[in-house]
Amino acid sequence: MSLCIGCMREIADDVICPHCQFDNTKQQTSPLLPYGTLIEKRFIVGREVEINSESTRYIAFDRETGDRVFIREFLPAGYISRAPMTAKVIVDSSRADAYTKHLEDFEKLFSFLASISDMSAMNEITDIFRANNTCYVVEKCDDLISFEEYIEHKGGHIEWEDARPLFMPVISLLETLHKNGYGHYAVAPSNIYITRSGKAVLFGFASISARKCGASLKPQLISGCAAPEQYESNFPLDAITDIYGFMATLFFALTGSLPANAKERLTNGVLLMSTNTVKRLPPHVVTALASGLQVKRENRITDFIELRSQLSVAPAVKAIQDEISRTASMANTSSTKKKRHGMSPISVAIIALVAALIVFMPIGLAILGPDTSASVTATDPSDTGAVNTNPPPVTQEGWTGPTLGNYIGMDYNEVSRTLLQEYNITTYMQAYADSRDGYSDEISEGCIISQTVAEGTPIDVDEGMVVVFKVSKGELETSLPDIENMTLSAAATKLSNMGFVVYEDPTGKPSKTVEKGNVIGYRDYEVGDDVAPNSEIYLVVSLGNVETQPATAATE
Repeated sequence: MSLCIGCMREIADDVICPHCQFDNTKQQTSPLLPYGTLIEKRFIVGREVEINSESTRYIAFDRETGDRVFIREFLPAGYISRAPMTAKVIVDSSRADAYTKHLEDFEKLFSFLASISDMSAMNEITDIFRANNTCYVVEKCDDLISFEEYIEHKGGHIEWEDARPLFMPVISLLETLHKNGYGHYAVAPSNIYITRSGKAVLFGFASISARKCGASLKPQLISGCAAPEQYESNFPLDAITDIYGFMATLFFALTGSLPANAKERLTNGVLLMSTNTVKRLPPHVVTALASGLQVKRENRITDFIELRSQLSVAPAVKAIQDEISRTASMANTSSTKKKRHGMSPISVAIIALVAALIVFMPIGLAILGPDTSASVTATDPSDTGAVNTNPPPVTQEGWTGPTLGNYIGMDYNEVSRTLLQEYNITTYMQAYADSRDGYSDEISEGCIISQTVAEGTPIDVDEGMVVVFKVSKGELETSLPDIENMTLSAAATKLSNMGFVVYEDPTGKPSKTVEKGNVIGYRDYEVGDDVAPNSEIYLVVSLGNVETQPATAATE
């Protein structure tokens, strides 16, 4: 029986798998297990499907049961090596004691996870054993769809009534972890999968040392989902940390986008959410999102009991919702003519929006005005020039009062303060359409690219007005600097300061010219390449002058 190394399905004599299109002529590079390695005379190892700084998960085939499985191998970056085409792990003698401690922590964590495999959001662990000088964890492999793909198929987001049954079991799993002294610390869309039966299953488990800066393993933090404290050196992580990642993932499910990187949010913790999103979500869910994604830990939801409570509709909240609906219904049937002591429909809308701000702004939520897509001319995301997307200027005969100006190129914060203080105008930042939207080669970061209300529009200071601005993120692309032979720490710091999210490539490469532990270069780019800010950059680290050994068949 011929198996595809990419998916472990039968492929007869095909080289390119008809099921997953994997090219079976490829080789898996050391220190990952060679394709086709047989472990314990039972498990045939295929391609890797997940890597973190502590372990690697492969697709595999169980010859005893005939089932596809996942097999996770303890493979801590920087502690081990593996000769080409062999299976045995070689431990760095200078780090042997630390390796043993990490191995014990890994085995202890997954032994506990095996004991709670019956939980809805937990993938079943069927075996844990040691071999090849390391440890292996065997997990059930069902037909799964990634959460990101699931959301894409649902049109870019899901409603709360669909999200609730998916996410509540994840809360229960996280709560159980923390009650027993463990945590996940990498809850993110990339670590959740959906089963055929529609359940959410959490993957991506690792020891705490792999989930924070300053620990003995290289940190692997997921931008947008990692809490601010995970970027601090050796900050103690706890349930509050996991709540941030959980709520960031829920935010992605409900809005289709992740919050900004936590390091960026430290300077501006406001959570951006469009009015359309706020309108279609229950108020208690919006409040919970804002509370769970606070950058300051002391302001964040503190435990899973509180989290579950905030995401549940209490009778009082339901009564408020019913009252809002009743009031809205009454407003729709009332006269639309403005009376001397009454309010026009636009006044009601503005007051409703301001009322929402009174509730949400203290917890860091910026509601980005009505849907502005119809009033702002769409631009090509690849065009990073300063495109004036303003509505054309207007004039009104007989108006002698103040009028709205053209604020293109001006600092958003200053404009916002001035308009509120002098003209009673409430301003919001427009949500970005995608990860490339909002960049400009001509308009500096923090300055206004466009506005939704035309220059020259009369301003009624007593009534007020709402204006939505698109704010520049600065230049779209930055040239990658030469980092060859820099220490990993120095290179990572330099690139992080330039706005990139930096990881170490777990494989590394031998080098005769670059000192062991220093950076050879970029995995996916070349020096001088123009790359967008917030892009993930993988650095290839030298393994030193390692003599290439002749290839042999994989052995245990």
